[in-house]
Amino acid sequence: MILPGATLGMLGGGQLGRMFIVAARTMGYRTIVLDPDPQSPAGRIADEHLMSEYEDPQALDRLANECAAVTTEFENIPASTLDRLARHCVVSPGSLAVATTQNRIYEKTFLRDHGFPTAPFAFVQSESDLVDAFEKINSPAILKVSRFGYDGKGQAKAKDVREALVAWNDMKREPCVLEGQVPLDTEVSVILARGIDNEMAVYPLSENSHANGVLDITVVPASVSPGLIEEAKSMACRIAVQLDYVGVLAVEFFISHGRLLVNEIAPRPHNSGHYTMDACVTSQFEQQVRAMCGLPLGDTRLLSPAAMVNLLGDLWKDGEPRWEQILKSPRAKLHLYGKREARPGRKMGHYTCLASTAMEARDEALKIQQELGQHC
Repeated sequence: MILPGATLGMLGGGQLGRMFIVAARTMGYRTIVLDPDPQSPAGRIADEHLMSEYEDPQALDRLANECAAVTTEFENIPASTLDRLARHCVVSPGSLAVATTQNRIYEKTFLRDHGFPTAPFAFVQSESDLVDAFEKINSPAILKVSRFGYDGKGQAKAKDVREALVAWNDMKREPCVLEGQVPLDTEVSVILARGIDNEMAVYPLSENSHANGVLDITVVPASVSPGLIEEAKSMACRIAVQLDYVGVLAVEFFISHGRLLVNEIAPRPHNSGHYTMDACVTSQFEQQVRAMCGLPLGDTRLLSPAAMVNLLGDLWKDGEPRWEQILKSPRAKLHLYGKREARPGRKMGHYTCLASTAMEARDEALKIQQELGQHC
Protein backbone atom coordinates (compact mmCIF):
# COMPACT_ATOMS: atom_id res chain seq x y z
CA MET A 1 0.00 0.00 0.00
CA ILE A 2 1.08 3.57 -0.74
CA LEU A 3 0.32 5.48 2.44
CA PRO A 4 -0.20 9.20 3.22
CA GLY A 5 3.03 11.18 3.04
CA ALA A 6 3.90 9.72 -0.35
CA THR A 7 3.74 11.81 -3.53
CA LEU A 8 1.04 11.20 -6.14
CA GLY A 9 1.17 12.49 -9.71
CA MET A 10 -1.68 13.73 -11.90
CA LEU A 11 -1.45 13.91 -15.69
CA GLY A 12 -3.81 16.72 -16.66
CA GLY A 13 -4.79 19.85 -14.83
CA GLY A 14 -8.52 20.40 -15.41
CA GLN A 15 -11.39 20.20 -12.96
CA LEU A 16 -11.21 16.41 -12.54
CA GLY A 17 -7.54 16.75 -11.65
CA ARG A 18 -8.34 19.57 -9.25
CA MET A 19 -10.94 17.51 -7.38
CA PHE A 20 -8.48 14.61 -7.20
CA ILE A 21 -5.83 16.93 -5.76
CA VAL A 22 -8.27 18.14 -3.07
CA ALA A 23 -9.05 14.52 -2.11
CA ALA A 24 -5.38 13.44 -2.13
CA ARG A 25 -4.16 16.39 -0.07
CA THR A 26 -7.03 15.95 2.41
CA MET A 27 -5.86 12.36 2.88
CA GLY A 28 -2.29 13.53 3.54
CA TYR A 29 -0.54 12.94 0.23
CA ARG A 30 1.84 15.30 -1.53
CA THR A 31 0.80 16.03 -5.14
CA ILE A 32 2.39 16.97 -8.47
CA VAL A 33 0.43 18.00 -11.58
CA LEU A 34 1.83 17.80 -15.10
CA ASP A 35 -0.07 20.17 -17.41
CA PRO A 36 1.26 22.75 -19.91
CA ASP A 37 -1.36 25.37 -18.96
CA PRO A 38 0.02 27.93 -16.45
CA GLN A 39 -3.59 28.59 -15.32
CA SER A 40 -4.35 24.91 -14.78
CA PRO A 41 -7.07 24.60 -12.09
CA ALA A 42 -5.37 21.51 -10.64
CA GLY A 43 -1.85 22.89 -10.94
CA ARG A 44 -2.75 25.99 -8.95
CA ILE A 45 -3.60 23.96 -5.82
CA ALA A 46 -1.09 21.09 -6.11
CA ASP A 47 2.16 21.05 -4.15
CA GLU A 48 3.99 21.32 -7.45
CA HIS A 49 2.95 22.15 -11.02
CA LEU A 50 5.15 21.01 -13.90
CA MET A 51 4.24 23.24 -16.85
CA SER A 52 5.35 20.93 -19.64
CA GLU A 53 3.90 18.86 -22.44
CA TYR A 54 2.83 15.29 -21.66
CA GLU A 55 5.73 13.77 -23.58
CA ASP A 56 8.44 16.04 -22.17
CA PRO A 57 11.22 13.65 -21.05
CA GLN A 58 12.56 15.86 -18.26
CA ALA A 59 9.10 16.39 -16.75
CA LEU A 60 8.35 12.66 -16.97
CA ASP A 61 11.65 11.85 -15.27
CA ARG A 62 10.68 14.22 -12.43
CA LEU A 63 7.35 12.47 -12.03
CA ALA A 64 8.93 9.03 -12.18
CA ASN A 65 11.55 9.91 -9.57
CA GLU A 66 9.25 11.70 -7.12
CA CYS A 67 5.90 9.89 -7.40
CA ALA A 68 4.92 6.58 -5.88
CA ALA A 69 1.91 6.46 -8.24
CA VAL A 70 0.54 8.45 -11.18
CA THR A 71 -2.98 8.72 -12.58
CA THR A 72 -4.81 10.71 -15.27
CA GLU A 73 -7.80 13.01 -15.46
CA PHE A 74 -8.54 12.69 -19.18
CA GLU A 75 -8.12 9.97 -21.76
CA ASN A 76 -5.93 11.69 -24.34
CA ILE A 77 -2.63 11.20 -22.54
CA PRO A 78 -0.24 9.43 -24.96
CA ALA A 79 0.13 5.72 -24.21
CA SER A 80 3.91 6.12 -24.56
CA THR A 81 3.85 8.52 -21.60
CA LEU A 82 2.04 5.98 -19.42
CA ASP A 83 4.38 3.18 -20.51
CA ARG A 84 7.45 5.27 -19.69
CA LEU A 85 6.18 6.13 -16.22
CA ALA A 86 5.06 2.54 -15.52
CA ARG A 87 8.71 1.42 -15.64
CA HIS A 88 9.36 3.41 -12.46
CA CYS A 89 6.11 3.78 -10.49
CA VAL A 90 2.50 2.61 -10.27
CA VAL A 91 0.39 3.93 -13.18
CA SER A 92 -3.38 3.69 -12.86
CA PRO A 93 -5.13 3.11 -15.22
CA GLY A 94 -2.67 1.30 -17.48
CA SER A 95 -1.75 2.34 -21.01
CA LEU A 96 -3.70 -0.43 -22.77
CA ALA A 97 -7.00 0.53 -21.13
CA VAL A 98 -6.43 4.22 -21.88
CA ALA A 99 -5.40 3.54 -25.48
CA THR A 100 -8.55 1.48 -26.01
CA THR A 101 -10.91 4.11 -24.63
CA GLN A 102 -9.28 7.22 -26.10
CA ASN A 103 -10.13 6.16 -29.65
CA ARG A 104 -13.76 5.48 -30.61
CA ILE A 105 -12.75 2.98 -33.28
CA TYR A 106 -10.69 0.95 -30.78
CA GLU A 107 -13.42 1.28 -28.14
CA LYS A 108 -16.21 0.11 -30.44
CA THR A 109 -14.04 -2.77 -31.64
CA PHE A 110 -13.39 -3.79 -28.02
CA LEU A 111 -17.11 -3.68 -27.18
CA ARG A 112 -18.10 -5.63 -30.29
CA ASP A 113 -15.39 -8.27 -29.84
CA HIS A 114 -16.42 -8.88 -26.22
CA GLY A 115 -20.13 -9.07 -26.96
CA PHE A 116 -21.29 -5.86 -25.30
CA PRO A 117 -24.43 -4.37 -26.93
CA THR A 118 -24.16 -0.98 -28.66
CA ALA A 119 -26.09 1.13 -31.14
CA PRO A 120 -25.35 0.07 -34.75
CA PHE A 121 -22.05 1.54 -35.98
CA ALA A 122 -19.54 1.47 -38.82
CA PHE A 123 -16.02 2.86 -39.20
CA VAL A 124 -15.22 5.66 -41.64
CA GLN A 125 -11.70 6.25 -42.96
CA SER A 126 -12.47 7.06 -46.61
CA GLU A 127 -15.29 8.53 -48.66
CA SER A 128 -16.32 5.09 -49.88
CA ASP A 129 -16.38 3.91 -46.24
CA LEU A 130 -18.81 6.72 -45.44
CA VAL A 131 -21.14 5.86 -48.32
CA ASP A 132 -21.08 2.16 -47.39
CA ALA A 133 -21.53 2.98 -43.69
CA PHE A 134 -24.60 5.09 -44.34
CA GLU A 135 -26.19 2.30 -46.38
CA LYS A 136 -25.55 -0.06 -43.46
CA ILE A 137 -26.64 2.28 -40.65
CA ASN A 138 -29.49 4.19 -42.36
CA SER A 139 -30.75 7.56 -41.14
CA PRO A 140 -30.76 9.28 -38.80
CA ALA A 141 -27.10 8.80 -37.88
CA ILE A 142 -24.38 10.59 -35.93
CA LEU A 143 -20.84 10.99 -37.24
CA LYS A 144 -18.25 11.09 -34.43
CA VAL A 145 -14.55 11.78 -34.81
CA SER A 146 -12.54 8.87 -33.42
CA ARG A 147 -10.27 10.98 -31.19
CA PHE A 148 -10.48 14.19 -29.14
CA GLY A 149 -14.25 14.55 -29.27
CA TYR A 150 -16.10 15.30 -26.03
CA ASP A 151 -19.15 17.20 -24.73
CA GLY A 152 -20.77 17.16 -28.15
CA LYS A 153 -17.62 18.39 -29.94
CA GLY A 154 -16.38 16.48 -32.96
CA GLN A 155 -19.77 15.03 -33.86
CA ALA A 156 -22.65 15.88 -36.16
CA LYS A 157 -26.08 14.48 -36.97
CA ALA A 158 -26.75 13.50 -40.56
CA LYS A 159 -30.04 12.69 -42.32
CA ASP A 160 -28.36 11.50 -45.53
CA VAL A 161 -24.98 10.79 -47.13
CA ARG A 162 -24.65 14.37 -48.39
CA GLU A 163 -24.94 15.80 -44.85
CA ALA A 164 -22.54 13.15 -43.58
CA LEU A 165 -19.96 14.07 -46.25
CA VAL A 166 -20.20 17.77 -45.37
CA ALA A 167 -19.71 16.92 -41.68
CA TRP A 168 -16.77 14.63 -42.46
CA ASN A 169 -15.07 17.38 -44.48
CA ASP A 170 -15.63 19.77 -41.55
CA MET A 171 -13.85 17.19 -39.37
CA LYS A 172 -10.89 17.36 -41.80
CA ARG A 173 -11.59 13.80 -42.95
CA GLU A 174 -10.31 12.35 -39.70
CA PRO A 175 -11.15 8.70 -38.98
CA CYS A 176 -14.70 8.55 -37.60
CA VAL A 177 -17.43 6.28 -36.35
CA LEU A 178 -20.90 6.52 -37.87
CA GLU A 179 -23.52 5.52 -35.29
CA GLY A 180 -27.19 4.88 -35.76
CA GLN A 181 -29.34 7.23 -33.68
CA VAL A 182 -31.49 5.00 -31.48
CA PRO A 183 -34.77 6.00 -29.79
CA LEU A 184 -33.97 6.81 -26.16
CA ASP A 185 -35.95 5.96 -23.05
CA THR A 186 -33.22 7.61 -20.97
CA GLU A 187 -29.44 7.72 -20.44
CA VAL A 188 -27.70 6.30 -17.37
CA SER A 189 -24.15 5.78 -16.18
CA VAL A 190 -22.26 3.52 -13.81
CA ILE A 191 -19.23 4.76 -11.88
CA LEU A 192 -17.10 1.99 -10.41
CA ALA A 193 -13.66 1.41 -8.99
CA ARG A 194 -11.46 -1.66 -9.40
CA GLY A 195 -8.45 -2.20 -7.19
CA ILE A 196 -5.09 -3.81 -7.84
CA ASP A 197 -6.41 -6.91 -6.03
CA ASN A 198 -9.48 -7.06 -8.37
CA GLU A 199 -11.77 -5.71 -5.62
CA MET A 200 -14.80 -3.89 -7.10
CA ALA A 201 -16.83 -1.01 -5.67
CA VAL A 202 -19.84 0.19 -7.67
CA TYR A 203 -21.78 3.41 -7.14
CA PRO A 204 -25.57 3.76 -7.52
CA LEU A 205 -26.81 4.13 -11.09
CA SER A 206 -27.23 7.79 -12.14
CA GLU A 207 -29.77 9.09 -14.67
CA ASN A 208 -28.50 11.80 -17.02
CA SER A 209 -30.00 14.53 -19.20
CA HIS A 210 -27.97 16.45 -21.78
CA ALA A 211 -28.34 19.85 -23.45
CA ASN A 212 -26.39 20.70 -26.62
CA GLY A 213 -24.22 17.63 -26.16
CA VAL A 214 -23.15 18.55 -22.61
CA LEU A 215 -24.37 16.83 -19.45
CA ASP A 216 -26.97 19.11 -17.90
CA ILE A 217 -28.34 17.28 -14.86
CA THR A 218 -27.68 13.96 -13.13
CA VAL A 219 -30.24 12.46 -10.75
CA VAL A 220 -29.53 9.64 -8.28
CA PRO A 221 -30.93 7.08 -7.77
CA ALA A 222 -32.01 6.52 -11.37
CA SER A 223 -35.71 5.92 -12.03
CA VAL A 224 -35.24 2.65 -13.90
CA SER A 225 -36.17 -0.92 -13.00
CA PRO A 226 -34.12 -2.89 -10.47
CA GLY A 227 -33.40 -5.45 -13.18
CA LEU A 228 -31.85 -2.85 -15.50
CA ILE A 229 -29.86 -1.38 -12.61
CA GLU A 230 -28.27 -4.73 -11.81
CA GLU A 231 -27.68 -5.48 -15.49
CA ALA A 232 -25.92 -2.12 -16.01
CA LYS A 233 -23.71 -2.65 -12.96
CA SER A 234 -22.85 -6.19 -14.01
CA MET A 235 -22.01 -5.11 -17.56
CA ALA A 236 -19.80 -2.24 -16.32
CA CYS A 237 -17.92 -4.62 -14.03
CA ARG A 238 -17.34 -7.05 -16.89
CA ILE A 239 -15.98 -4.21 -19.03
CA ALA A 240 -13.54 -3.26 -16.25
CA VAL A 241 -12.35 -6.86 -15.99
CA GLN A 242 -11.90 -7.25 -19.77
CA LEU A 243 -9.88 -4.00 -19.83
CA ASP A 244 -7.79 -5.23 -16.87
CA TYR A 245 -8.67 -1.85 -15.43
CA VAL A 246 -7.36 -0.40 -12.15
CA GLY A 247 -8.85 2.90 -11.00
CA VAL A 248 -12.17 4.71 -11.36
CA LEU A 249 -14.12 3.95 -14.54
CA ALA A 250 -17.36 5.35 -15.96
CA VAL A 251 -19.59 3.49 -18.40
CA GLU A 252 -22.38 5.44 -20.10
CA PHE A 253 -25.46 3.57 -21.33
CA PHE A 254 -28.42 4.33 -23.55
CA ILE A 255 -31.68 2.63 -22.60
CA SER A 256 -33.62 2.06 -25.82
CA HIS A 257 -36.94 0.19 -25.79
CA GLY A 258 -36.02 -1.12 -22.35
CA ARG A 259 -32.65 -2.47 -23.52
CA LEU A 260 -29.19 -1.38 -22.36
CA LEU A 261 -26.69 -0.24 -25.00
CA VAL A 262 -23.14 0.83 -24.12
CA ASN A 263 -22.52 4.36 -25.36
CA GLU A 264 -19.03 5.30 -24.13
CA ILE A 265 -16.36 4.31 -21.61
CA ALA A 266 -14.41 6.96 -19.68
CA PRO A 267 -11.16 5.78 -18.03
CA ARG A 268 -11.38 8.27 -15.15
CA PRO A 269 -13.83 9.88 -12.75
CA HIS A 270 -16.81 11.28 -14.62
CA ASN A 271 -19.02 14.34 -14.65
CA SER A 272 -22.05 12.18 -13.80
CA GLY A 273 -20.25 10.99 -10.65
CA HIS A 274 -19.76 14.43 -9.08
CA TYR A 275 -22.79 13.82 -6.86
CA THR A 276 -20.61 11.34 -4.92
CA MET A 277 -18.71 14.26 -3.37
CA ASP A 278 -21.77 15.26 -1.33
CA ALA A 279 -24.11 12.27 -1.37
CA CYS A 280 -21.93 9.16 -0.84
CA VAL A 281 -19.74 7.80 1.94
CA THR A 282 -16.73 7.91 -0.42
CA SER A 283 -16.37 10.34 -3.32
CA GLN A 284 -15.19 9.12 -6.71
CA PHE A 285 -12.02 11.19 -6.21
CA GLU A 286 -11.12 9.64 -2.85
CA GLN A 287 -11.82 6.32 -4.54
CA GLN A 288 -9.34 7.22 -7.28
CA VAL A 289 -6.69 7.80 -4.62
CA ARG A 290 -7.55 4.54 -2.88
CA ALA A 291 -7.41 2.47 -6.07
CA MET A 292 -4.05 3.82 -7.28
CA CYS A 293 -2.50 3.46 -3.82
CA GLY A 294 -3.60 -0.13 -3.30
CA LEU A 295 -5.81 0.82 -0.34
CA PRO A 296 -9.10 -0.94 0.42
CA LEU A 297 -11.84 0.67 -1.69
CA GLY A 298 -14.25 2.97 0.10
CA ASP A 299 -17.95 2.47 0.80
CA THR A 300 -20.05 3.63 -2.18
CA ARG A 301 -23.32 3.80 -0.23
CA LEU A 302 -25.70 6.65 -1.14
CA LEU A 303 -26.40 8.71 1.98
CA SER A 304 -29.02 10.91 0.31
CA PRO A 305 -30.83 11.13 -3.03
CA ALA A 306 -29.23 13.90 -5.09
CA ALA A 307 -29.34 15.95 -8.27
CA MET A 308 -26.22 17.51 -9.80
CA VAL A 309 -26.31 20.40 -12.31
CA ASN A 310 -23.39 21.63 -14.42
CA LEU A 311 -22.55 25.34 -14.39
CA LEU A 312 -21.44 26.43 -17.86
CA GLY A 313 -19.58 29.53 -19.00
CA ASP A 314 -22.77 30.91 -20.57
CA LEU A 315 -23.83 31.98 -17.06
CA TRP A 316 -21.04 34.58 -16.99
CA LYS A 317 -22.31 36.55 -20.01
CA ASP A 318 -23.51 39.40 -17.78
CA GLY A 319 -20.78 39.14 -15.16
CA GLU A 320 -20.45 36.97 -12.07
CA PRO A 321 -23.49 34.72 -11.60
CA ARG A 322 -25.81 35.26 -8.64
CA TRP A 323 -24.40 32.61 -6.34
CA GLU A 324 -26.89 33.53 -3.63
CA GLN A 325 -29.50 31.66 -5.67
CA ILE A 326 -27.61 28.45 -4.86
CA LEU A 327 -26.25 29.31 -1.44
CA LYS A 328 -29.61 30.31 0.01
CA SER A 329 -30.70 26.69 -0.25
CA PRO A 330 -29.55 24.74 2.84
CA ARG A 331 -29.53 21.50 0.82
CA ALA A 332 -27.41 22.77 -2.10
CA LYS A 333 -23.63 22.37 -2.38
CA LEU A 334 -21.66 24.67 -4.71
CA HIS A 335 -18.39 23.58 -6.36
CA LEU A 336 -16.42 26.01 -8.56
CA TYR A 337 -13.39 24.85 -10.53
CA GLY A 338 -11.14 27.92 -10.39
CA LYS A 339 -11.06 28.51 -14.15
CA ARG A 340 -10.00 32.04 -15.07
CA GLU A 341 -11.91 32.37 -18.36
CA ALA A 342 -15.61 31.61 -18.82
CA ARG A 343 -16.59 30.54 -22.34
CA PRO A 344 -19.95 29.34 -23.66
CA GLY A 345 -20.30 25.61 -23.05
CA ARG A 346 -17.24 25.43 -20.80
CA LYS A 347 -17.73 23.60 -17.50
CA MET A 348 -16.99 26.12 -14.77
CA GLY A 349 -18.48 24.30 -11.79
CA HIS A 350 -21.48 22.37 -10.56
CA TYR A 351 -23.92 22.26 -7.68
CA THR A 352 -25.61 19.32 -6.01
CA CYS A 353 -28.97 19.33 -4.25
CA LEU A 354 -29.74 16.75 -1.56
CA ALA A 355 -33.27 15.72 -0.57
CA SER A 356 -35.31 12.87 0.83
CA THR A 357 -36.27 11.65 -2.67
CA ALA A 358 -34.68 11.87 -6.11
CA MET A 359 -37.70 13.81 -7.41
CA GLU A 360 -37.40 16.41 -4.63
CA ALA A 361 -33.68 16.81 -5.33
CA ARG A 362 -34.35 17.22 -9.06
CA ASP A 363 -37.10 19.78 -8.49
CA GLU A 364 -34.87 21.83 -6.19
CA ALA A 365 -31.98 21.67 -8.66
CA LEU A 366 -34.18 22.76 -11.59
CA LYS A 367 -35.69 25.61 -9.55
CA ILE A 368 -32.21 26.94 -8.78
CA GLN A 369 -31.18 26.48 -12.41
CA GLN A 370 -34.14 28.57 -13.55
CA GLU A 371 -33.36 31.30 -11.01
CA LEU A 372 -29.76 31.41 -12.23
CA GLY A 373 -30.98 31.85 -15.79
CA GLN A 374 -29.20 28.77 -17.16
CA HIS A 375 -30.85 26.58 -19.80
CA CYS A 376 -33.38 24.14 -18.32
